[in-house]
Amino acid sequence: MNMTSVNIPQIAGAFGASISEATWLNAAYMAPNVSLSILLVKIRNQFGLRMFTVVSIVSFSAAALLHVYVVDLRTAVILRFFAGIAAAPMSTLGMLYMMEAFPPALKPTWAISLSLTCSTIGSTFTRLISTSLLDYGQWKALSTMELGLALCSLAAVLALHLTPIARENVLEVWDFVSYPLLAIGFGLIAIVLVQGTNYWWFEVRWIGVCSAVAIASICAALLIELHRSRPLIDLQWLTHPIVLRFAVTLVLFRFVLSEQTAGAYGLFRSFGLLGEQSRSLYVAIIGATILGGLLCGAIMEAKRTALLPALALALISSGAYVDSHSTVLTRPENMYLSQALIALGGILFLPPALSAGTALAQSSGPMTMSSFVAVFLLSQNLGALAGSAAFGSFVVVRERVHSSRLIEPVLQSNPIVAQQLDRINNVYRGVLPDDRLRSAEAVANVARRQSQQATVLAYNDAFLLIALCAAGTLGILVLGIILGYRPSRVESTTVTNDARVSSNS
Repeated sequence: MNMTSVNIPQIAGAFGASISEATWLNAAYMAPNVSLSILLVKIRNQFGLRMFTVVSIVSFSAAALLHVYVVDLRTAVILRFFAGIAAAPMSTLGMLYMMEAFPPALKPTWAISLSLTCSTIGSTFTRLISTSLLDYGQWKALSTMELGLALCSLAAVLALHLTPIARENVLEVWDFVSYPLLAIGFGLIAIVLVQGTNYWWFEVRWIGVCSAVAIASICAALLIELHRSRPLIDLQWLTHPIVLRFAVTLVLFRFVLSEQTAGAYGLFRSFGLLGEQSRSLYVAIIGATILGGLLCGAIMEAKRTALLPALALALISSGAYVDSHSTVLTRPENMYLSQALIALGGILFLPPALSAGTALAQSSGPMTMSSFVAVFLLSQNLGALAGSAAFGSFVVVRERVHSSRLIEPVLQSNPIVAQQLDRINNVYRGVLPDDRLRSAEAVANVARRQSQQATVLAYNDAFLLIALCAAGTLGILVLGIILGYRPSRVESTTVTNDARVSSNS
């Protein structure tokens, strides 16, 4: 997915489309991808890990091959939909292969930490290499690279076997009733989150229709799941306070991490800076992520994970606060430290959260594993989309506020503005002999500068909001530590007993 999602402006140019139209590539990919992992847990247990692995990687390779021959945007959108289906198991397979290389004692620590580190740097690494690919062959070069990676993965899967798991007859008829409803609901939500900022939330009717249908579909699916003995999603387990806190924490972290995925990249794009001018920043982010993964693995092995969430929040808050002082002269090299802090904070949180959540799900019985996968992946996928959508919408609103405040004084009655207009008039005097055209161009030039200032101020407001959210969450966390709160064994046992009761009922 990264090959497409991080290069939307360039792909839009290659297809002769607007950015809003090209963003449908992301929407089509995420629509099936965001929810399919819920069902894949049962499919893997039903048909075995080997068949699951081979079918998944062959399907993804076939989808990547078809992308090479795409010549128009409409066909590309259709293929991205099927690519989203085929790619759904890829992250899980990558983690399983990474964990296979470690002894059992290191699987909950180093294996999880390094696997999440590798998956986290994927997006940034794609930005690092995309510039050369785009120069070489635009969309076709990106698709060919994606195909090559898929074929390399296929060769590795055929050569290396995972430890087989025992097959179980876990699929039921009702799974194929409730899952389509969940897929429709979460898929429409993903589309709305991807395109909401582009078409604006209240400007087009289809956004409201999609939202209403999504809510109705999810409610119908949950109503079915509530009365099942072996549900896809165990609602009784999910609604326990410990699990709810876990889910809310994951979503909050995805929101604050949008500062990096949507903030810094968006700011530089508004300056017209291309990927090749930000390569050094990408290298700094990748380096900080790798360092954080190694540090997190060592801390988890030493069983010192209690303070990792607080440390992660402190790093993210500090980095976002530094970014909130950006100006029109800010360049990638000015954000090395702040973006490295945010990358370090992000990778310090996810591995212990995944390890703790997996342990909680396993202690509650095998039937809750699909529910845990739903919580974790939905919080990561939809949380990332929601964070980017909220960040982008906030920037748009604040940019309009700052624009009205800054551009309004651009009147010739203002002596400072009049001096700027006279200076620009003199610059254009040799190019535009017409006084009216020259005056209009001077006013437009000043307005563009003010608009750029408004954009920077809007991003600064968003960075500051992220910093305050992270700091506020950190304060709540520290307060809980001071008051002596920790999820006790009694609470964990309650979750386990609740899950067992629901599975036996």
